[in-house]
Amino acid sequence: MIGNITPRLPEKLVATLRPGAPGLLLTAGADGYATSAYTWMIALDDQRARFAVDEGGSTMANLQRSGQASLQVIGQGDISFIIKGRARQLKPKLDAAAPYVIQLWEMEVVGAKDQSWPGVSTSALSYEWPAGQRETMLAMEQAVYKEMKGA
Repeated sequence: MIGNITPRLPEKLVATLRPGAPGLLLTAGADGYATSAYTWMIALDDQRARFAVDEGGSTMANLQRSGQASLQVIGQGDISFIIKGRARQLKPKLDAAAPYVIQLWEMEVVGAKDQSWPGVSTSALSYEWPAGQRETMLAMEQAVYKEMKGA
């Protein structure tokens, strides 16, 4: 461990991501500006994370160009991390996300930076679906996490 950076995901982060969680996917555009996109993510173990990417957007183009990505995770309590790594596409389309075209990517973790502050507690990033779509979208989200683990 160098300061607050570890070469692998700490156990408390793996525990947060193992069942699946929303987060932010960070990439750099060809112009050097950062982009951020909401995503679903999971941790398979302390060296691999998977995340979802909408087809056709600038985030997908950035990943295809460089393969570099960061995942920002904000969870309950003191979970606040940036995960850095090299990413590659696993599946061009997650079946569970239909009718949306969402790709599955996997990151080989090269570092996890703990961004928590002693004594400061965070709230988990979450989605608030419209009432008429809530049950359908929550079911889809759980199906996506299940498919992400099994891919």
